Amino acid sequence: MDNESRFLELNLLLPPAPEPKGVYTPFLIVGNLIYISGHLPVNSDGSIQRGKIGKDIDQEAGKLVAQQVGLTILATLIANLGSLNRIKRVIKVFGMVNATHDFEKHPYIINGCSELFADVFGRENGIGVRSALGVGSLPENVPVEIEAIFELNG
Repeated sequence: MDNESRFLELNLLLPPAPEPKGVYTPFLIVGNLIYISGHLPVNSDGSIQRGKIGKDIDQEAGKLVAQQVGLTILATLIANLGSLNRIKRVIKVFGMVNATHDFEKHPYIINGCSELFADVFGRENGIGVRSALGVGSLPENVPVEIEAIFELNG
């Protein structure tokens, strides 16, 4: 099964691909690698999810926020590539969690995105290297920001 078919089977709704809110590009191809700038949790209506994990948002809801960031990244990939089938594999996911100082489950939160990518690109190609860390704040008080690197097919 190809990436597009796996995504359609998940029956998830993509948000609009976000426009840059600063001096950067959200998507850059270098050789056969795609670099995705830090993405925020954009909802299907274009609004952004806000709050701090451990204070405003619990662990389970935080994992869903990370999944929404993953969907936002997929929207950027489709907007720039036309199809998820152009992706060969996930290389790296770097997740930042806006959390209270005593919150310790940052990897669990970022699993929301990593599990989505494993479902879309298959376990063999959808799981890359990863970092998950907690931070004191993120832009616009979002709970999660994620950047990623992908490899293009051929």
